[in-house]
Amino acid sequence: MSQPRYPAPTLEQVPEDIRARILEVQEKSGFVPNVFLALARRPAEWRAFFAYHDALMMPESVGRQSGLSKGDREMIVTATSAANDCLYCVVAHGAILRIYEKKPLVADQVAVNYRKADITPRQRAMLDFAMKVCLRAQEIEDADFEALHAHGFTDEDAWDIASITAFFGLSNRVANFSSMMPNPEFYLMGRVPKQK
Repeated sequence: MSQPRYPAPTLEQVPEDIRARILEVQEKSGFVPNVFLALARRPAEWRAFFAYHDALMMPESVGRQSGLSKGDREMIVTATSAANDCLYCVVAHGAILRIYEKKPLVADQVAVNYRKADITPRQRAMLDFAMKVCLRAQEIEDADFEALHAHGFTDEDAWDIASITAFFGLSNRVANFSSMMPNPEFYLMGRVPKQK
């Protein structure tokens, strides 16, 4: 394989605040997800990216509650990233989805065809909305919100679904044009139940 067009900086080359956050992630997961170093080549963008990421994916970190579970949020990322052909995000967020949902098959099912996946009708409605935002946002209309309301989602939940979809649309495109590859560790995470 040729040299990467955008080589990632080393941990020693990134600003201290970014290094501290990366080391926290490494401590928790046992490795550094490639996205953290790949985006650190531009520190101001890294900070903005992860601030928005955290506000959407960990709303409690910014003092906000969401009607979406952690698994719901990862399911949106996995399904819409598959629609955008983003290998990095499907593999990485699929791993997290498997862990949150405690279902070793769900990420593959959702990535290939969420309509056939072993998910709830509520989650299917959520993904119907997310996929329409992903592929045809200009066609969103009142009926799309009503379909969500029928499953107990609020308009604020719809905002979450759409914002996660849109944010990861950006992430998918950056990962794709820069040829960001998923860490090998992601592929096996959540597939085999841990031995007790």
